[in-house]
Amino acid sequence: KLQTHIGPLGHRVFTDSAPVLEAELAVRSGQGWRGKHTLVLQRDAGSFFFLGEIFVDVALEPTPPVAAHCGSCTSCITACPTQAIVAPYQLDARRCISYLTIEHAGSIPLEFRPLMGNRIYGCDDCQLVCPWNKFAKRSALPDFEERHGLGASSLVQLLAWTEKDFLHYTEGSAIRRIGHVRWLRNLAVAAGNALRQADNADLVDDMQRALQGWQQHDSDIVREHVAWALSQNDSLCKTSGAA
Repeated sequence: KLQTHIGPLGHRVFTDSAPVLEAELAVRSGQGWRGKHTLVLQRDAGSFFFLGEIFVDVALEPTPPVAAHCGSCTSCITACPTQAIVAPYQLDARRCISYLTIEHAGSIPLEFRPLMGNRIYGCDDCQLVCPWNKFAKRSALPDFEERHGLGASSLVQLLAWTEKDFLHYTEGSAIRRIGHVRWLRNLAVAAGNALRQADNADLVDDMQRALQGWQQHDSDIVREHVAWALSQNDSLCKTSGAA
């Protein structure tokens, strides 16, 4: 469409597929303002939208930035489970559950595991409490709909997935890019947190069996997190016995 108006031009198009400071570019070009959680906010869409870029070799008229509208609100800072928003507009990614479950390839620090709850891929707590997201609109595109009933699946069911199952059920989804090892690591942390709080013997048995199936996994990351998860119920039993 651009070329029909101005002729041939050099360009590159992407969305979250290159190391571009897209949030800062969006703020400087008036697409929204930076919230205290560091995400871009719009008055009519909150923070639930994607940033897409078209880089062109044509000089365009600059658009002015917009004013920030967070005021004195600190809901996102308060809601963060791991206190990753260390100050307004400052995020320590090493503490962020989205970073830990998606980008981080190694062992998840022990101090953060209990705080992750049952979050196995990302975390939206800072966005869910943001008052501006009451204006967010649900996408009508089928690609954004839940696939394979994933949202209703239990941890036991997800732990039963082989790597082949994982690749099948996450086909076309961003989840696939973390790979089966990180997927199992994240599930193990969630299962450990569930075991620590479980008061249903059948659930405990099912969860333990599901975890035990991965005790001999080739990855030391998986084995470590499975062992930690199983120890959470052992700790509970020892504490209860001592009491």
